[in-house]
Amino acid sequence: MKHIRNFCIIAHIDHGKSTLADRLIQACGGVSQREFRDQILDGMDIERERGITIKSNTITLTYRAADGQDYLLNLIDTPGHVDFSHEVRRSLMACEGALIVVDASQGVEAQTVANLYLALEYDLELLPVINKIDLPAADVDRVREEIDADLGLDPFAAIAISAKTGVGIEEVLEGIVEKLPSPKGDPDAPLKALVFDAHFDKFRGVILQCRVMEGTLKTRDTIHFMHSGGDYTIDELGYNQLKLNPQPQLGVGEVGYIIAGVKSVRDIEIGDTITRLDRPAAEPIPGYQKAKQVVFSSIYPMNSDDYKDLVKALDKLAINDAALTYEKDSSAALGFGFRCGFLGLLHLDVIQERLQREFDIGLVISAPSVKYKVTLRNGKTIDVDNPSYWPDPTQIDSASEPYIKASILLPEEYVGPVMELCREHRSDSQTMNYLSVGRVEVISEMPLGEVLFDFYGKLKAITRGYGSFDYVPTEYRDTDIVKVEILVNKEPVDTLAYLVHRDKARQRALHYCERLAEAIPRHQFKIPIQGVIGGTIIARTTIQPYRKDVTAKLYGGDVTRKNKLLDKQKKGKAKMKQFGQVNIPQKAFVSVLRTDKD
Repeated sequence: MKHIRNFCIIAHIDHGKSTLADRLIQACGGVSQREFRDQILDGMDIERERGITIKSNTITLTYRAADGQDYLLNLIDTPGHVDFSHEVRRSLMACEGALIVVDASQGVEAQTVANLYLALEYDLELLPVINKIDLPAADVDRVREEIDADLGLDPFAAIAISAKTGVGIEEVLEGIVEKLPSPKGDPDAPLKALVFDAHFDKFRGVILQCRVMEGTLKTRDTIHFMHSGGDYTIDELGYNQLKLNPQPQLGVGEVGYIIAGVKSVRDIEIGDTITRLDRPAAEPIPGYQKAKQVVFSSIYPMNSDDYKDLVKALDKLAINDAALTYEKDSSAALGFGFRCGFLGLLHLDVIQERLQREFDIGLVISAPSVKYKVTLRNGKTIDVDNPSYWPDPTQIDSASEPYIKASILLPEEYVGPVMELCREHRSDSQTMNYLSVGRVEVISEMPLGEVLFDFYGKLKAITRGYGSFDYVPTEYRDTDIVKVEILVNKEPVDTLAYLVHRDKARQRALHYCERLAEAIPRHQFKIPIQGVIGGTIIARTTIQPYRKDVTAKLYGGDVTRKNKLLDKQKKGKAKMKQFGQVNIPQKAFVSVLRTDKD
């Protein structure tokens, strides 16, 4: 165990975690030059194109240190985006140390601080690394000051590197060996192994990534999952070394994979504890948390004939992604679809893109919403995330919505506009911390529903890309939520209904009405488009009708002849409006929901 190091790489998004992982793998000879490619641990096309990590990945490397000893380094590359912080949490549980990477030009950002607190929660040893020193805007001395002031770590212990050019990689490897602790545990104790990740292989079933905390794990052992309760026999286990490398056993402190005939990721819980059925552990490893869905949206196929393909596609995605939840839903306008739960807006965006790319299905996605708690007059409390299930307003006693504590790091000159942005998004309280010269942290409590639409985009625009944003869910607070329905020709369109705070209802309803008026073609009669709360109209636009000039054939005579023809046309229009159907094209829904603004 003295020669094992388990560590992960944590950082804000786009600070160079995956590039650093690439260099460490190359330095340890984990991949040949012929097989190497950038972002080697990121398997999905969407990860490689966007330059983001969506799923944690692990690899076991062998490194010969300066003292002549061979060390086994288990590296876990984690996502940087706030939506996937549960992946980071599970990865930290499997490690004794972490490399905390900071960009030499951007400095300490919101997600860096959030990940630091997560690492301290699990009592990890931290080794700061300053990356991108080759950039013209790099300021290593300023970043060392920020590491001292914002993170409270030793600024002189930070290793300055360039993961792109390979400068300083050897010092990082030596730092891992010297400064990060080796694992502890009793090899003779009852087995305890943490499942910190899993992915589905169509030939072999679910491949579990696990870390042995106590005891020893061997092939043909019968294992028991302490949270989900399943029993399985191990067919194969070993190390992850880009390819699976089978071993006879995994000892205490080691990280590796297990294949045990699990059919779906949904059959197990990620973060669960494995023990042996014949000699079980007394209690599971502490710190287990379920992933919580915070954003809900309905997905419908653009073409109703694609519904069966959508069912198969969601089943395949859910086999790999246990955080995605879905249930059947239907709409009068769009037909059958699914109501899905996501970890955040990026998670929604990734799932949508994968459905369109990997399965070639055109989609219409409803406006995202959060989960509200509604107390009825009879004392019953229900959770509502779908406007279709919003109770009658006369039955509602009170409603509450989820709040978050947002941490925004930004240069000092943008404080005024950012605080104004927070107030526009119904922020309750704002406090400021001056972290270092010219650098401020704004802490704001605000509703999660307000962040869903365009908060992040506006923040980046106001701060010219220098602002960074992170949040943690806090509690539910009482609020004045209303259901706004959109009427087209006085008929409600259920897909376009949404839940919103009363103060923001008219603004959003007007946006919906204007977008629909642009997208719905003109008919032979006037079409009113209205936003209503209950029986009160709060917004309206009108699509003007086509009009035939029925008086064109007249060449003279008394004016009564002209009026007679116009009256006849008027009656025909009124009759048509009474019985006429408005055909809302699919692109109208897409234009309203995709360009949704708060």
